[in-house]
Amino acid sequence: MTAVATSELPLASRQDGSYPRPQLMRGAWADLDGTWSFRHDDADTGLADGWPAGLPDPREIAVPFPPESTASGIGEPGFHPVVWYARTITADDLAAAGRGDRAPVVLLHFGAVDYRARVWIDGHLVGEHEGGHTPFTFDVTALVADGADHLLVVRAEDDPHDLTQPRGKQDWRADPHAIWYRRTTGIWQTVWLEAVPETSIDHLRWLPAGTTAVDLTVRLRGRPAAGARLRVALRFDERDEDLGTVEVDVPPSATGVDVRVPIARQRNGQAEHELTWSPEHPRLVDATVSLLDADGHPVDAVSSYLGVRTVGVDRGAFLLNGRPYDVRSVLSQGYWPDSHLAAPSRAALRREVELIKELGFTACRIHQKIEDPRLLYWADRLGLLVWGEAPGAYEFSPTAVQRLTREWMDAVERDASHPSIVTWVPFNESWGIQHVADDPAQQAYARALTDLTRALDPTRPVVCNDGWEQQNTDIITVHDYEGDGAVLAWTYADAAARDTLLSGMGPAGRRILLDGAEYRGQPIMLTEFGGIAYQPGTPRADGWGYTAAADADDWLARITALYDAVRASAFLAGSCYTQLTDTLQETNGLLTAAREPKAPIERIRRAVRGTP
Repeated sequence: MTAVATSELPLASRQDGSYPRPQLMRGAWADLDGTWSFRHDDADTGLADGWPAGLPDPREIAVPFPPESTASGIGEPGFHPVVWYARTITADDLAAAGRGDRAPVVLLHFGAVDYRARVWIDGHLVGEHEGGHTPFTFDVTALVADGADHLLVVRAEDDPHDLTQPRGKQDWRADPHAIWYRRTTGIWQTVWLEAVPETSIDHLRWLPAGTTAVDLTVRLRGRPAAGARLRVALRFDERDEDLGTVEVDVPPSATGVDVRVPIARQRNGQAEHELTWSPEHPRLVDATVSLLDADGHPVDAVSSYLGVRTVGVDRGAFLLNGRPYDVRSVLSQGYWPDSHLAAPSRAALRREVELIKELGFTACRIHQKIEDPRLLYWADRLGLLVWGEAPGAYEFSPTAVQRLTREWMDAVERDASHPSIVTWVPFNESWGIQHVADDPAQQAYARALTDLTRALDPTRPVVCNDGWEQQNTDIITVHDYEGDGAVLAWTYADAAARDTLLSGMGPAGRRILLDGAEYRGQPIMLTEFGGIAYQPGTPRADGWGYTAAADADDWLARITALYDAVRASAFLAGSCYTQLTDTLQETNGLLTAAREPKAPIERIRRAVRGTP
């Protein structure tokens, strides 16, 4: 077999944002997005009628846009619990994926399919997956070995009335109401092909070991031969500086390897800030990870990147790289009017991050959604803190517990390497644990999933239940839509106000801390506030917010007053404004649904930051 040439690998820290798995890159891949065949299957007869072998009388759909959206070309938002897709995999697709002597194994990747998927090639079942926000992969080598055209068929099942499914803000009613939006069914992230060696690097996880080293976990596909080694090389391309190379033995038939990679230049503590990552200085370190045979030849090699940074909490402060950092965040629903949970284009993911920063924020809380990893790449590269949050189920039951736990574990595994993600949020406002205030079983579940998150990733703070009714939380978070800046200033003024807040009922009539939970000096953040509706131009009849402004000047004055109250607080360590954009009937965004600022962006930034 021909050795892999590491010189052919892309520079991961300077990619264009199209690669669907930005922290594990190879030189070739085949994008299967585009025009597919499509059928609704409301009567759920497709299996019995033989649709895995081909769809009768299909329509056309633009993948990866969900069929409820206009961008898909279908645009039918009603209840359609079962949908089917079909597409031909061609010889050109396999060539684009890089299939050849050194990469004979063909992998079929799905970024996300909501909620349950079955996949066939030429009528043969390839596999199944459950979980609407997380990726999955099938080895299809044996089914495409002859180099001919092959029919790929996907069945997606997404019951709009199944409350045990982690669904986030997807409405269970026919039409959007209150704070819920139109559904996203089926494929909504990129489908792609990749060719890899028989033994290959399957997954990387980078976690910081302080600011002087990084811990890498490598998961392998296939079994390495005797004498195999793993080589990890780090480079800071911004300064044309090699940061070091480490090689370790790979035990025969091992499924993975753990290695600590020291960064020698970071031993100089007086200069360590020259490499650390932050929103102000989003420095990325490039990595090449190679699997070597006994003769030292690369069997497989991938490019990746990481950020050298630490996060934590201490003495009422959120810490970034060991220093207090004011988290100035905005709530991002990750929803577009024409494409729903799917971004309308790959460029839109970059622009979303740019807009958040232009508005004056240092962070965003991605709300009730596991976001496309390409947006996280732009957060890494451009410098934006991100809170990763689980999409909630609406029911408490053994099935709901199992489903959310499994999908959340997959999400943490997928995203743990991103330096931009600084906090995990497994629950929001008691969704799926509606009676956690007095139900011991729901309390145990909330504590357990919070602790499980820490076990999966001990390097980041975890918020137990964002907003209220918290237990073993690393950050105490409060949701308060008080519209009067003077009242907000009084509520969060000083230590006495803090003690009143934590010992009584919170702003929404919910206890902030449950019985048995203690205030131990954790940072306290106002993680939802604002929500002021303002509709320039022709208003929606159903548009709403938590309060409303008469015009642009009134709107900006209200935002400024609320932020003045936050800035005046003696104990708030951060905040999150609701919200980034208008979203359907919610007209409380800083931007319209089309991502246009509702006032000159410098005036909004001044209100948010308190300075020009």
